Amino acid sequence: MPAPRDLDASASPLAFFGAELRVARLAAGLSQEQLGRRLGFSGDLVGKIETGDRKPKPDFVAACDEAFPIANGLFGRIYDLARKAGGVPAWFQEWYEAEREAVSVSCWEPMLVPGLAQTADYARALFQAWRSADSDDELDQLVSARMARQSILDRAKPPALWIVIDEAVLHRCIGSPEITRGQLEHLADLAERPKVTIQVVPAEVGAHVGLLGAFAIATFDHATAIVYLESPDQGQTIDRHATVMQVSQVFDTLRAEALPRGASRDMILKVAEERWT
Repeated sequence: MPAPRDLDASASPLAFFGAELRVARLAAGLSQEQLGRRLGFSGDLVGKIETGDRKPKPDFVAACDEAFPIANGLFGRIYDLARKAGGVPAWFQEWYEAEREAVSVSCWEPMLVPGLAQTADYARALFQAWRSADSDDELDQLVSARMARQSILDRAKPPALWIVIDEAVLHRCIGSPEITRGQLEHLADLAERPKVTIQVVPAEVGAHVGLLGAFAIATFDHATAIVYLESPDQGQTIDRHATVMQVSQVFDTLRAEALPRGASRDMILKVAEERWT
């Protein structure tokens, strides 16, 4: 039987949740399968939550507090902390954690530069347009949280990042011409990193399957891939195999429609200079 995986409880509130769940389980003398039966979930899910490969759902958290009353509601409190961490909305928390654990992230955007590639000024202009904050302090927190997401790209072993955008993204003024130019120049600089690929689907392609909406795909070493789908009010994180496969096929189609890496970078810089100077 393989040794249990080491846990870094300090990595995030959800990693702390998993580590505390393992402590409570072992103290009770239960295997993952036994605890799963007590909670009404599979032992496999218990294991993935302990290692941080899966985010617990509210019903799982409530079951943990019921199964370990001696913890006095500890799991619910940790979960609430995770939902509020770093200015990240509760509905986005699962994807936020997924980006931190992923070995690769693939993004498609027909309207905007994806969050992992945005400048602070570009992000601020979007949050202001969306009326996402009620105060300057809250706005600063939202921008800081978005910039913090990008720290995964500066790690010693960053995930592979593959971004495909529609050409329309390059021609949409966000904030001001200066902010838009700065954003496109940042995108071009990012494209030079060895583990980053950025491609543009040119306008001449016309109608294509990507116009149905934005999405992202995250893959992992020790878990199945998941997808994030945009919606008007809030996004959805889905791990259903059929959905992951369908979205992955769409992404492959968009990559095939897009310009090559070098030609895409040339287009980005050309638009930055000719349209936004």
